[in-house]
Amino acid sequence: MLKSYRRIFSAPGAVGFTVTGFLGRLPISMFGVSVVIMVATRRDSYALAGAVSAAGLAAVAVATPWIGRLVDRYGQARVTVPATLISVTASTLLILCARWNAPDWTLFVAYIASSGVPSIGVMARARWAELYRDQAELLHSANSFEQALDELCFMLGPVLATLLCTLLFPEAGLAVAALLLLTGSLLFTAQRRTEPSVHPAVAANGSPLGIKGIKEITATFLFTGVIFGSMEIVTVAYAEEAGNAAAAGVILALLAGGSAIAGLVFGALKVRGPAPVRFLVCVAAMALLMQPILLADNIWALAMLLFVAGAATAPTMITSMTLVNELAPPSRINESMTLTITGMLIGISAGAAIGGWAVEQAGARSGYAVPAVASVIALATALIGFAPAALRSRRQSRGLASLSTKVNEGAINER
Repeated sequence: MLKSYRRIFSAPGAVGFTVTGFLGRLPISMFGVSVVIMVATRRDSYALAGAVSAAGLAAVAVATPWIGRLVDRYGQARVTVPATLISVTASTLLILCARWNAPDWTLFVAYIASSGVPSIGVMARARWAELYRDQAELLHSANSFEQALDELCFMLGPVLATLLCTLLFPEAGLAVAALLLLTGSLLFTAQRRTEPSVHPAVAANGSPLGIKGIKEITATFLFTGVIFGSMEIVTVAYAEEAGNAAAAGVILALLAGGSAIAGLVFGALKVRGPAPVRFLVCVAAMALLMQPILLADNIWALAMLLFVAGAATAPTMITSMTLVNELAPPSRINESMTLTITGMLIGISAGAAIGGWAVEQAGARSGYAVPAVASVIALATALIGFAPAALRSRRQSRGLASLSTKVNEGAINER
């Protein structure tokens, strides 16, 4: 397995943008938990905390595709630096508003203003696509490694944020996240050797949603996002209800840990079968493994079930990025990948709001019905979008195999 990943780092500059990219993306997984704990602690309302979190994610969903288009047009560094400075400034204002008991509406305004940051993970994947566009196995390993890094961030980030907010003061998680975002983004954009080429004419080409398959992936990711958004809110509430608030970060970390391990193993495997078929299989596995969380009767049983459920998350994300790389032209790669992630962010926003409402209405334990149901809807959406293409791909594969057999038999008969 190590050999598969060692090969991708043979390209000059790959190590540099990977290390700095990790530092820049770690705070992304800290923001949600930090804001929820900060607002819930200062204002004593999970409903308000969920609503603020949802508003910020909705703003990300609106702004991110346009930022991705600007990155394609003007380059990663020219867009990322000013956007990051604006975001960090707004995050600082959010901390002050929460700390000094400003009106509730100021929390929404500040968090929305902090949301316009380019995705470091997407930009890193764009660099891998530039390096290995014509080498499918290396690109598969690179996408898998990137997903493992994402999962590692989502494993470490919530734990770090929870510890900072509970052991120091409620605003500590967001303060550290903003500092890490500023430092990591500046170091990442300084890696100019591997920055992809810009495409000034891309703005006239319309939305990537017009590219067949991108819309289908985006729709599936919307409901996948509901899983993650509701899971975060419900888990924080459930841990507090069980008298162990710090356990929320550990539980979310186990979900990400299962996904990270699965992603690394998946990336070391050889690519087999058409990408639409692999995508459907992964989404189906995710839906199946998410259902047992409804049966957990204590917080640590739930943690173990979420660790297992995470095993299907990374392969789903990896396969989806492979599909996007196959479908989108190089001039639209940042915007296309960002748009599919945006679908997930919209889902996370909706999931946070629905999860907060479910906790208020039915209690934290019952709130886990939200991610369980969302996983089933994600599978139904994927089947509607990709089942016809998957069937066509399998028929074509069988046809080619049959033709190959006939050719070989003919060759043997001639001998």
